[in-house]
Amino acid sequence: MESDEDSFIQIPWENIPPSGSQGTATEATSWELKKYQDMARALEMDSLSLQAKKEKCEQEASALQKEVELLHRRLGEVPDETKAYELALQEEMIKRDQLAQEKQALESKLEKMNRLYAAQKELQKVPAALPERSMVFKGSVEEEEKEGTLSDMLTVLPHIRCPIPGGSAVITFESPEVASRIIEMGRHRVQLDDYSYIWVKAEPVTLILPTSLEVSMERSPRQILVSGLPVSVVPEEHLLDKVELFFSKRQNKGGEVERVEWLPNSGHVTLTFVEDGVVERLVQKGQFEVPIGKEKNCKMKVSHYISGQLTNLQVHPSVCAQCVLLSGIPDVLEEDLMREALEVHFQKPSKGGGEVEGIVYISEGRCGVAVFEETEDEAALLS
Repeated sequence: MESDEDSFIQIPWENIPPSGSQGTATEATSWELKKYQDMARALEMDSLSLQAKKEKCEQEASALQKEVELLHRRLGEVPDETKAYELALQEEMIKRDQLAQEKQALESKLEKMNRLYAAQKELQKVPAALPERSMVFKGSVEEEEKEGTLSDMLTVLPHIRCPIPGGSAVITFESPEVASRIIEMGRHRVQLDDYSYIWVKAEPVTLILPTSLEVSMERSPRQILVSGLPVSVVPEEHLLDKVELFFSKRQNKGGEVERVEWLPNSGHVTLTFVEDGVVERLVQKGQFEVPIGKEKNCKMKVSHYISGQLTNLQVHPSVCAQCVLLSGIPDVLEEDLMREALEVHFQKPSKGGGEVEGIVYISEGRCGVAVFEETEDEAALLS
């Protein structure tokens, strides 16, 4: 910027006549007029220069103002961009949490499937002779015509006994959809009264069911099966003596008896003879009037004794569609009160529940067994 000295035209004072000069009044006046004219021209030029500088400063100020406004706008946009970035970051974190939960659920499901698969493999390794216990067939065998031939078909409806640990309950719903919904919800808050509640975990009830079995059966040449015994009338020991004595006599087509024993939970008796040929004679006649008391006879039936051996058993895990296992139940109420509280809670549609068919609750420190029976449709809780 130019200095103040450069802003004005300097008057050459050497041209000013010294005081006391002898110029005429006209010359003095002309000189004064010229001086003021020069000063006016200098002031006019200085004014033009200042005006140009003012316009330049105004242009620079306008440019600076525009730059300031642009900076303000950019500064105003920064919070919006930051907010958008934060929202995007939050959404990304939510997605990661959801993926982590899904991964954990899939890993838990995979672990359960691996356990079931391992259990199935272990069961398949069990020898075919299992279970090592006496069993009595109480059903019926029907002949079914298949492709022009007759075949004996044996249908088995197993009773599955599932252990229930302490602090657990098995609840059966009328609708499988309700059971599935309760399991999907996972954890449930059960209100006990106005001031207390408990958390329980809902899981599916998985049973190991037989898919097929093969039994080799053999007719015993020296054993018979005696049925129709009046167990409720005569004591067992006295009845066994009467049966053994009757079938040991030749006149009754019998023979020397080697062993007589009850079949468990059947009401039938097996007799083993020493000699061959006795079984055929007795079975051929079939029906006998056996005296069991004074002037009292009982009609008994004799048939072949058929022994069977399990040669092949295959099983598979199956989920009970209507049942839910509740675990983690603390021992804070009596069994009846806790069972009632659980039943009331899981009957409420607002809690995801529905109509309850039955519930088994086992308190902590105890253990129980739930019995399932496989029907034509699905497994159902019996007790």
